[in-house]
Amino acid sequence: MRLSHIGEATCSVARALGAIGDAWTLLILRELFLGQHRFEGFQAQTGMAPHLLSRRLAKLVKEGIVTRTAYRQRPARHEYRLTEKGRDLHAVVVSLARWGDRWASGAEGPPLTLIHKACGQETSPVLTCSACGERVGPHDLRARIGPAMRAEREARRDRFLARTRKPSRQAATETEPSAS
Repeated sequence: MRLSHIGEATCSVARALGAIGDAWTLLILRELFLGQHRFEGFQAQTGMAPHLLSRRLAKLVKEGIVTRTAYRQRPARHEYRLTEKGRDLHAVVVSLARWGDRWASGAEGPPLTLIHKACGQETSPVLTCSACGERVGPHDLRARIGPAMRAEREARRDRFLARTRKPSRQAATETEPSAS
């Protein structure tokens, strides 16, 4: 599958990556969750070139993840706000930050902490079962692949095997002319 077509796959992970799956876009989302809304602020905090930032923001708007609203007419200036679809990415950004805090932060420790507004305490959000509330990890879940994804995976496997398998020796000898 070509990277440019990843968002067309049946898999929800692939579709999500098609919408937000590059480092620059995730940094823009980080900034939105930290309260940044303006182009210059995104540029200052990410170090992105203006043309890259413009393209990523336009894609986020096209995907319905952010809205673009004018806040000044002359010269034209816009701000960007998360939509409901964009706010639903909060868990993704927090999970990436949590992983980075554990596995990629320097000797000085995590660069920021999350404070639960309701109780005022430092927190590290965890994944829980929506049915029973119990904490879940990779060994506590199993995936049930649906019919459309199963069919797509089988077709992808079959295309791969057709491209990579060499004809078997027996099949090759059966098709060769005999020397009689």
